[in-house]
Amino acid sequence: MKVCIYGAGAIGGYLGVQLAQSGAADVSLVARGAHLAAMQEHGLKLLINDEERVAKVKATDKPAELGVQDVIIICLKAHSITGAIDSMKPLLGDHTRIVTAVNGIPYWYFYKHGGNAFEGRTLESIDPGGRQWKELGPERGIGCIVYPATELEGPGVIRHVYGDKFPLGEASGETTTDIQNLSKVFEASGLKAPILDRIRDEIWLKLWGNVCFNPISALTHATLDVICSDPATRALSKAMMLEAQQIAETFGVKFRVDVERRIEGARKVGAHKTSMLQDLERGRPMEIDPLVTVVQEMGRMTNIPTPAIDSVLGLVIQRAKVAGLY
Repeated sequence: MKVCIYGAGAIGGYLGVQLAQSGAADVSLVARGAHLAAMQEHGLKLLINDEERVAKVKATDKPAELGVQDVIIICLKAHSITGAIDSMKPLLGDHTRIVTAVNGIPYWYFYKHGGNAFEGRTLESIDPGGRQWKELGPERGIGCIVYPATELEGPGVIRHVYGDKFPLGEASGETTTDIQNLSKVFEASGLKAPILDRIRDEIWLKLWGNVCFNPISALTHATLDVICSDPATRALSKAMMLEAQQIAETFGVKFRVDVERRIEGARKVGAHKTSMLQDLERGRPMEIDPLVTVVQEMGRMTNIPTPAIDSVLGLVIQRAKVAGLY
């Protein structure tokens, strides 16, 4: 199986080393800048469980050099995908599958959505002009939720913090040969990749926390334990989550935990900085639209008011604009 990891940052690099070292797939990476140069010269280094693993993998900033792939795993920030469509096209063959290992709602969300009234709709906040839907194709999409935490420690160096789980699922809920083969490749590489028949439930379970904890942390610079312990920010988080839950349930999503348990789970993670806060501190574009604006957009689609989300979204957009990161 030819697998291209498009966006070999912290998560993409972790996947790249694991898959390459197992020999379960013919792996290539798309990256850029100093990180790419370091990988090309020294290989990609993964620091995990007090050991150092180095994989010599094909790495390039010119995807056309790699040829048609069986699977493309997109590990870009969601707001960067549309700008990468043209360079992805040489990787696409008639049967290429696209794994969306990104935060938030994927571009194919309303494909084969069980007769949902919104079947075939695109979401402007994550897929401007519907380009991903039209040019990548929703039929290629495979859902993937990223649970591990990793860090790009320096050019060519990834540090694994915790986790090894990447649940997978077809939009239709079917267990296809494609997804079985992909799960086997992940499992052979030391990763957990359960196949879910309701992948959207798991997408929303992760987004449920991201929609509130990420923007609140960017506004306050507080870590998860503080946000979930302070009465005011805990109450605000809960209000945003209940709005998101009402929207998701309109689309048939089922939450396997209640809101208080989800908040408690985040509190127990401890003094963790969310990805949005890390981006703000490092001067990188913040994932506001894929994590927050998209929920507001889906609220508008379903005529569900989102006053708490609207207020926090307005503030965090202004914060990002002031920092030049939106």
